[in-house]
Amino acid sequence: MPHQPQRSRAGLGLLVLACVTVITLDARHEVRASPVDPLRAAVATVLGPAEDGAAAALRPLTSLPDHFGDVGELRDENQQLQTTNAELTSRLRVAAANDSRDGALARIARLADTSGYGIVAAQVVGMGPAQSFSRTVAIDVGTNDGVVPDLTVMNADGLVGRVVSATSSTSTVLLIIDGKSTTGGRLGDSMELGFLDGDGSLSGDGSLEFSLVDHTVSPREGDTVVSWGSRNGVPYIAGVPIGEVTSVHSSPAELTETATIDPYVDFSSLDVVAVVTAVDGRSTIDQAQEAR
Repeated sequence: MPHQPQRSRAGLGLLVLACVTVITLDARHEVRASPVDPLRAAVATVLGPAEDGAAAALRPLTSLPDHFGDVGELRDENQQLQTTNAELTSRLRVAAANDSRDGALARIARLADTSGYGIVAAQVVGMGPAQSFSRTVAIDVGTNDGVVPDLTVMNADGLVGRVVSATSSTSTVLLIIDGKSTTGGRLGDSMELGFLDGDGSLSGDGSLEFSLVDHTVSPREGDTVVSWGSRNGVPYIAGVPIGEVTSVHSSPAELTETATIDPYVDFSSLDVVAVVTAVDGRSTIDQAQEAR
């Protein structure tokens, strides 16, 4: 047992001496082949695959910082793409709305040219409150544009209503669908006269009730109804399409048949309208002002 440390120190000394000898021999052969090259090659052959395997196994860990950096960049790019996509979608919707509005303006202009109407184009900018129990809309033209109360309002589909009040820049229009509104109408080819009353509904099921003056005349399904017209075209001009007869009904207490009219105008989606300011060159503005 006392000789064990001496043998360990001797073995360690021999190992150190061997290492120094190998290093010295290798250093003296920097140009020529080193005597330890075969040993170095053998060690590389044995340990090389293990080293490569260890590097491959550790690569996911060593690349974690780059991975998180890439994820952050991808997240930013995704956010930018979502923002760009939202902007493009919004532009497409606006473009579609503008195209629809331009189309409606063109149709109104053609109708005005064909019928000899002078018009002021307008856009619906508000709807009257339901608490008022009336169906009105606000449009973006007023007295500065030549619009006064008691002028006819229409769109490319037909009769919308009449102006009931006007400020310098806006006007209020009473719709023919209003429950308290009564509009004169003519029936189809017969041109029989009658009166239309609204039911106050702005939905797709909204309708008008048409009662003929002549109790002996029976309306038929599919007949068209146009505006009767007022004296001097105030508040309604004549011949503007209103709607189509969808059903005819009566009761024992009634002396005449009543027709349900499906209006041509979609009152729930009013947008572009026209205020009629002249018919065949005659101003309806002057007539409206005189009537008041």
